[in-house]
Amino acid sequence: MVPERFAPVLEEVAPLARRFADAGHQLYLVGGSVRDLLVAAENERFDLDFTTDARPDQIKAALRGWADAIWTQGERFGTIGAQHIDPTTGDERIYEVTTFRSEAYTDDSRKPKVTFGDRLEDDLARRDFTVNAMAIDVASGDQPSLVDPYGGVADLAGRVLRTPLGPDISFSDDPLRMLRAARFIAGYGLEPDEALLEAVREMAPRLAIVSPERIRDELDKLITVDHPSAGLWFLVETGLADQFLPELPAMRLEHDPIHRHKDVLTHTLAVVENIRPPHEWPDHRRDFDFRITRLAALFHDIGKPKTRGYQPKKGTTFHHHDVVGARMTRKRLEALRYSNADIEAIVELVALHLRFHTYRLGWSDAAVRRYVRDAGDVLGELNVLTRCDCTTRNERKARVLARRMDELEARIDELAAAEELAALRPELNGREVMEHLGLAPGPLVGEAMDMLMEVRLEEGLVGVDEARRRLDAWYAGHTG
Repeated sequence: MVPERFAPVLEEVAPLARRFADAGHQLYLVGGSVRDLLVAAENERFDLDFTTDARPDQIKAALRGWADAIWTQGERFGTIGAQHIDPTTGDERIYEVTTFRSEAYTDDSRKPKVTFGDRLEDDLARRDFTVNAMAIDVASGDQPSLVDPYGGVADLAGRVLRTPLGPDISFSDDPLRMLRAARFIAGYGLEPDEALLEAVREMAPRLAIVSPERIRDELDKLITVDHPSAGLWFLVETGLADQFLPELPAMRLEHDPIHRHKDVLTHTLAVVENIRPPHEWPDHRRDFDFRITRLAALFHDIGKPKTRGYQPKKGTTFHHHDVVGARMTRKRLEALRYSNADIEAIVELVALHLRFHTYRLGWSDAAVRRYVRDAGDVLGELNVLTRCDCTTRNERKARVLARRMDELEARIDELAAAEELAALRPELNGREVMEHLGLAPGPLVGEAMDMLMEVRLEEGLVGVDEARRRLDAWYAGHTG
């Protein structure tokens, strides 16, 4: 028997199950779908995954006439995707149906070798963790039953992370599972058993055969769980981080007296945790990319170990760690095959994460304009990162920093309303400069535009006539 809370989903998938049964095929709701049905909040919707003895062509045949869309990008791995829209409610659901399979990496391969199978038991045995090795028979025609040969329900209740077979077998089949373990530790509050820990420590170097793209995608999934720090500590303590993100464990070796932490890594993970999803922020602060900001938090202090110094009466220093860290961040993100847009945004945030603290004596209008101009498209992310970079236990200091950030955001809003701050540019464009001065395109036009931008930043909007007067004075002095 299955829990009563499964009833709405089982009723929903019954028409699909009948199609497979009528064609003589088995169909099981499997893996993460079963796990999420056990732990998800009431009425929470998520994609549904199935496994079957049907081969890909037979899966497509069963889906035709029921699915509103079918895609086959994963067909060579036995996976067919489908979209179905409920004709009564209009609700959309994504389904994936995969042939029973086994897969393993060879010693030097970056892609798994897939073999299709005929038995559910073999398919469940090859899955990553026991909490994902559960299935519900939805096509037998009898009362749906839970298939749980490896104790996944008990492990989920007891918050234990284990593999169905020996962890050495599981991680040999797909070394990325070692990295995936970090996400399950963080996302579901599971504790790895000793056998799993030992296997990861011994087999961490095998992660080298996994493609950077797959590692990147798994890191993104980890960094966006509600509380990722337990998973990030797992990466460091097992040696996995050394394989793809060695800058992370390097921060553990550096004392951080500024934030009163025993090491920079402790502070870094505290900042990552501080960055909450947008829906947890006040309405006026929700305009930021959660994943990008979390990644920027992870990287924001990676330059500290390389810039560590000491000054009498000041103690440990990390001068220019923002600049050095930005270069290191770019190199690491490129190695992990992040998109150019992601790289530029994260690198910019690392480079700018100290900017707020350079204005200790107050924010002039010019300083606010420069802050906004330099932040550009990542202004919302920079403001969130700056707030969350305060991990001091001193409540008075924390209140002061929060109040100063409130004041800065208020100033940004005031100037934005008065000056269209989001579109900071000189009051004359390049064509107007050339026409006014009688110049052809060239370096001198660029210098004139730089001068006009300085006027815009320092003084705000001075008016087109005054801008032309400033341009004439600059040109006279420049060419005289």
